[in-house]
Amino acid sequence: MPTPPNQPWPKYNLNMPDPDYNQVPEAKTVPKRRLHVSIVWIIPIVASVAGLWIVATEIFNKGPEIRITFVSAEGIEAHKTKINYNGIHIGTVTGVELAEDHKHVIATARIHPSAKDILVKDTKFWVVKARVSGLNITGLGTLISGDYLGVQLGHSQESVREFIADEVPPLDDTLGRHFTLKTARMGSLGPGTPVLLRQLAAGQVETCDLDKSGDFLKVRIFIQAPYDRYVTKDTRFWHASGIDLSVSTGGLHVQTESLMTILAGGIAFETPAADSPQPPAAKDAIFPLFNDRADAFKPQTDDPHFYVFDFKQPIRGLAVGAAVEFRGIPIGEVTRISPQIDAKTGELTVSVTAHISPEKYDVTFVNALPSLDELSRHKRVMDALVRRGLRAQLKTASLLTGARFVSVDFMTNEPAATLDWSRIPVQLPTVSGAGGGLEDDVKGLMDKVQSAMAGAQGALTNMQAEFSSTFANARGTLTNADNALAKASTVLTDAHKLIEPNSPLNAELNELLLQGGDAARALRVLADYLERHPEALIRGKTGQVK
Repeated sequence: MPTPPNQPWPKYNLNMPDPDYNQVPEAKTVPKRRLHVSIVWIIPIVASVAGLWIVATEIFNKGPEIRITFVSAEGIEAHKTKINYNGIHIGTVTGVELAEDHKHVIATARIHPSAKDILVKDTKFWVVKARVSGLNITGLGTLISGDYLGVQLGHSQESVREFIADEVPPLDDTLGRHFTLKTARMGSLGPGTPVLLRQLAAGQVETCDLDKSGDFLKVRIFIQAPYDRYVTKDTRFWHASGIDLSVSTGGLHVQTESLMTILAGGIAFETPAADSPQPPAAKDAIFPLFNDRADAFKPQTDDPHFYVFDFKQPIRGLAVGAAVEFRGIPIGEVTRISPQIDAKTGELTVSVTAHISPEKYDVTFVNALPSLDELSRHKRVMDALVRRGLRAQLKTASLLTGARFVSVDFMTNEPAATLDWSRIPVQLPTVSGAGGGLEDDVKGLMDKVQSAMAGAQGALTNMQAEFSSTFANARGTLTNADNALAKASTVLTDAHKLIEPNSPLNAELNELLLQGGDAARALRVLADYLERHPEALIRGKTGQVK
């Protein structure tokens, strides 16, 4: 009989027979009871899931890290300095450290993933801060918001993660073009200096650097659209700083580009008129920078003829760039001055090289032989001019500055000369002299003045002799007058003695005056009587007057 449930199993007796397993009750599977979770565990579970989501989002959405090299860390702070593009925040500086060369600063920045496409090779970064360039003031907003990094998009397809920052804000090449100017002096130029086209602000100077050779300065400028299309291969650039004063027969002329260039300097450019429109100049084209507009618009020539003049006289006042004139008409300019000393004789000569091109100054040749080429015609003309006495001579252009120029003109009584065309450059015969130009005029004027002074001196000598004779006569006259005055003084003294109060003459005169008064009264009485008795003139006085 099976053991009832919850009853202990009977002790197994080895002597007992085996039990009947068929009578063992069948086992049944009892299902496990479900675990009931408490509501207290919901909050940590949700927090864990949210944390994992944030971490996963941060990992998957983390933007690229870049390194930017700066000259200085001024205005850059880790975790504070922002990177903005067109006013939109796209990144933050995460660290600033000193470069290995100890001359630069490397800033590490994290860029937003949506802006990772802008990290190409020619993308530019710079520090945006308050700047004063020329008369331009930019970045005033950073005085309140603080400095930040600006970005200019590049056009390259190569992705990079290291950049070199610009020191000044770059200009967008899509809004204009860059050009380079070569000049020997910088003047008042600097970053931000305006570039003017007919007194309109058309661009500005970006940088001014010394060339590697050290012979000239390179001024990089940016001309904004649409003014950049007016820059052609014939465009002239010149310094427009300050005021240009000139005096001519028309009076005093004052010329300046604008008040802006007077205060901060500037560059002006203009393209000469051409018969046909010229295409715009290529990007980064190189142009010379002239000193002024007059120098910029001097006629240019593609094939000048070089000549050398050997002078044995002092050439003080002659400089490179001095004019070469033919009867007052410019036909060239001096390009080189090289003194030479003969070791044997000790003679000093100065070789003055000049390029002469009459055509560039609109000097035309008439009756030229059309069958000859240009060089042959030029040689034929120069040979004929030298045979007629064409010579070069130094003359003074200004007595105030002492500047000189080379004058080419016909000289009389000069020995015959020919040109040696095998010598390069060809030597043109010269005439030495102390004067020339204004010196001759002044010398002639001084001769006339000296002649006039000599004539005036003779006239003064004659006048002095006449004045001496007149003074002698006047002196005799004055002596006689002195004697007459002495006599008159004596007479006046005697007269004074006669009329003084106690003198006898005075008493006699007083008595005479009294008697005269009595006589006058008697005459008046007689006149009154005769007026009443006119018959008394015939009959006489008949009775006593009543």
